[in-house]
Amino acid sequence: MGRPRTNDEAVKERLVVCATEMLATRPRESLTVRAVAAAAEASTTAVYSLFGGKDGLIGSVRDRAVAGLFQDLSAVQTSADPLADLYALAVAYRRWGRGHRHLYLVLFGGVQSFDPSGEVGGGDPVRPLLAAIDRALEESVLVGETTSIALSIWATLHGLVMLELAGALDAATAEAAFRSAVHATLRGWTTPAAFRSLREAELAP
Repeated sequence: MGRPRTNDEAVKERLVVCATEMLATRPRESLTVRAVAAAAEASTTAVYSLFGGKDGLIGSVRDRAVAGLFQDLSAVQTSADPLADLYALAVAYRRWGRGHRHLYLVLFGGVQSFDPSGEVGGGDPVRPLLAAIDRALEESVLVGETTSIALSIWATLHGLVMLELAGALDAATAEAAFRSAVHATLRGWTTPAAFRSLREAELAP
């Protein structure tokens, strides 16, 4: 198949997709301009004209991952129940990770190491989670410190998503594990009053 003669948006998209897969599954040194161009059926010139070189292409992959997760979490609607909102954010996080395997691995679990924070579209990818935790603290639903709570929830979510992506859990087990683990994590941070009124059915997706 001949390579395209113009460096258009389709070529750009193929380069980003191919680079994403390579960054998620291979050592960084294997992602050369020549290798990614060949995988995308593009010219090496396209990498330079569209991204300024390999570093620019890698930056585009990372920015896409950060922006994608941020946008999906930001789309979660706020309700009158802070705990339900936190559970909804957990569901959205898991859904994005499962639906964007390579982008997720680029950010959080692949061969490469990337800083997941970054200003993209007004916020880093876990900013909606931090905002929801702050609201729950203000309403005396949770007790603790924002960063500690966020790390606890994030660690739980990341472990569950990675097990799913690795194929270690079948669909039924993954669903049950997700519900029970997220519920347990949230219960661990609730205030006594909130804990007494908490019902798992209220946190169902």
